[in-house]
Amino acid sequence: MSGDHDDAVISRQVRLLETLLEQKGIVGGDTVDEVIDGFLSGASPLNGAKAVARAWIDPEFKERLLADGTAAVTELGFTGQAGQRLRVVENTDAVHNMIVCTLCSCYPLRLLGPSPGWYKSEAYRSRVVREPRAVLSEFGVTLPDAVRVTVWDSSSDTRYMVLPRRPAGTGSLGEPELATLVTRNGLIGTAAV
Repeated sequence: MSGDHDDAVISRQVRLLETLLEQKGIVGGDTVDEVIDGFLSGASPLNGAKAVARAWIDPEFKERLLADGTAAVTELGFTGQAGQRLRVVENTDAVHNMIVCTLCSCYPLRLLGPSPGWYKSEAYRSRVVREPRAVLSEFGVTLPDAVRVTVWDSSSDTRYMVLPRRPAGTGSLGEPELATLVTRNGLIGTAAV
């Protein structure tokens, strides 16, 4: 599959960059590993779930999250990479949102954790744009015909996260309990919560 080829190319490029940094005496390999491990240690879909749960119980936070996702998640202590903007799109009774990166696999890593293999695959990246309902069906999601499906294409500048609809019957749940209902696929839009 082409996604495997892309991963191999990226891996070679990363190894080459590490080698050059070491040869030039800029940074050692252990330091690179520590930085990567440190960055990934805070990357989890639990972070995105916390933001969603807060939005479900705090209308003012929800408003800020939809207006400026970057600033809103920073309030919760979650930051992205410099220069990246987070845009949060809300699922409603009339609209279901999905995210993709058609060029590679741009993704809000800090909020969603490492991207699943299928998200990086060429099959997902090309099909979700052409036939989003078919892709949703393969994930077990069937929407009424009246619901519009919108696909958002991430880039190196703008990353997307879906604000899923709050499940019915959860009015008595607090923020921590609500966060446990949110999945990474719900944050991508390939699952209903």
